[in-house]
Amino acid sequence: MQDVVDKYGVLLVFANVLALSLGLPVPAMPTLVLVGAGLALQPEATWLPLLGVLAVSVAASLIGDSVWFYAGRRYGNRTLQSLCRLSLSRDTCMKHTERFYGRFGIRVLSVAKFFPGLSMVSVPMAGAMQARLPSFLRYDALGAALWAALGLGLGVMFSRQVETVIDTLSQLGTGAGVLVGVALAAYVGWRWWRRRTLLAALEAARIEPSELEALRMAGQPPVLFDIRAPGFRDVDPYVIPGAVFADERELGGILATYPRDGKVVIYCACPDEVSAAWMAAKLRKAGFRDVLPLRGGIDAWRGAGYGVERIGG
Repeated sequence: MQDVVDKYGVLLVFANVLALSLGLPVPAMPTLVLVGAGLALQPEATWLPLLGVLAVSVAASLIGDSVWFYAGRRYGNRTLQSLCRLSLSRDTCMKHTERFYGRFGIRVLSVAKFFPGLSMVSVPMAGAMQARLPSFLRYDALGAALWAALGLGLGVMFSRQVETVIDTLSQLGTGAGVLVGVALAAYVGWRWWRRRTLLAALEAARIEPSELEALRMAGQPPVLFDIRAPGFRDVDPYVIPGAVFADERELGGILATYPRDGKVVIYCACPDEVSAAWMAAKLRKAGFRDVLPLRGGIDAWRGAGYGVERIGG
């Protein structure tokens, strides 16, 4: 372990942290722990090498995050949705980030790296919200420094235990790596299968934009819920005409306000309308008879040539 840290430690940290910031599934935190442990085990360990590795990690984070920051500033919603499609928890990925960002603003970047889903989307959301570059760099650097310091600090504190684990894995040979790889592949496969099963079950329960427009033109508009979070509506300040803002966390208010025998349509801005499908399922369970997500959400509505209204306009 000592030889690897001495020769490649800084390079490994830079490459892993940069790749993680760009959205690749690499073990950046374990790398920091390993390098921190290796530096602590040096015969004449000092704080200076640790500070150097910390600086390299922060620099790599800022480089990768700046790419997504400018992508969010230029492409907005398309960048956010593309990132959430890469997440194993994309039904909550965007929704949770919207809420955190709506509550704390750019300051959320100071803790975002400790929460994988939040970290992946909060940076481009800051760009989409037109955050000032100095503020972005300040809070993103703070978050990157705290996150890297945790990894290096854990390595220093548990350096002997880390060395023991590495020695044990070395004795096991390639079998240990194969076992870890199989376990990781099994977990990812299970998450993917569960999501595909959910989407397949919900696929038929959709209403097309053309069907919704036909109901509106016939004078039979359904109750239309926009369940996008407030932060996301700031990025895209338009709604389908007649839409009412709703929050699935306030289901009681919805049940008390709207009749359960009427038609309800729900739309969001999440990949595959998963958030809308989940809320539709909740409403059906509460007794609503006819609840459907809008296929493609507001983007499909606009793509079909139908009009939208500016919020507050």
